[in-house]
Amino acid sequence: MDTLSGSITQPTHLHTAHLKRLEAESIYIIREVYAQSRLPALLFSGGKDSVVLLHLARKAFRLGNRPLALPFSLVHIDTGHNYPEVIRFRDALIAQHGFKLVVGHVEDSIRKGTVKLRRATDSRNAAQAVTLLETIEAHGFDALMGGARRDEEKARAKERIFSFRDEFGQWDPKAQRPELWELYNARVHPGEQIRVFPISNWTELDIWQYIEQEKLALPEIYYAHDREIVRRNELLVPVTELTPKQRHEQSEVISVRFRTVGDISCTCPVASTAATPADIIHETAIAEITERGATRMDDQISEASMEKRKKEGYF
Repeated sequence: MDTLSGSITQPTHLHTAHLKRLEAESIYIIREVYAQSRLPALLFSGGKDSVVLLHLARKAFRLGNRPLALPFSLVHIDTGHNYPEVIRFRDALIAQHGFKLVVGHVEDSIRKGTVKLRRATDSRNAAQAVTLLETIEAHGFDALMGGARRDEEKARAKERIFSFRDEFGQWDPKAQRPELWELYNARVHPGEQIRVFPISNWTELDIWQYIEQEKLALPEIYYAHDREIVRRNELLVPVTELTPKQRHEQSEVISVRFRTVGDISCTCPVASTAATPADIIHETAIAEITERGATRMDDQISEASMEKRKKEGYF
């Protein structure tokens, strides 16, 4: 498609058919999870991918054009270091639709001593794995659906759509179940879990085209706004209490947007003036760096950072 002329945002038969195929596949997967699992749940952070996943889940369970009540809970693992715009959006959406929300707090894990950090400002992103496993055990969930996509990162590209986790929540990339002809296996022994990724085959571009097509609301930080940042290790680090400006650094206020949202301590925006989904589709179509590669401080520690966290129970 010609991104310069703007035709990439125009509804074409090919574009519409592609999104319909992705939507149908995801809805099928969501229904399979519900049919095969004893107590499934849907992970919801308020980010763009979980918003799309929730929208697909509502489409999966509806009578005609009328959505039915979701037959499972939403689960959010709250680090306590989330961007406030995202939490406000999450709470407003829950209140609007009456979804059942289960929140696991990393703060609670810190108080119990199951999570230990060196400093109060340390990233809590990896610590979410502990709180997630504690939340799963407390509520008895045996299958959790999430909005991870294979195009995001190398470790996620290895993962099956139905990803088996052992009784410790650990992921072994060499011990995954085959998935032939869209046949999925969610059977687990007590204590074991399945993590399910219904939008695995979507790309960042697909997500934004679907958001535009379905007119989905998102937290405002996904769109261009002015923010104080410092330039650090080729990233635009927001100046906050958790990520303060260092003595030698010079801050500036520029127009930015977030490609992904997460813990303040590890999630950075990108320079952008894109104020609408159509604008973002243009930017995404010509982007040369993945959204995590362009925005995540924690993934720059090593190429194996994500895989190591996933093996320890991270989603």
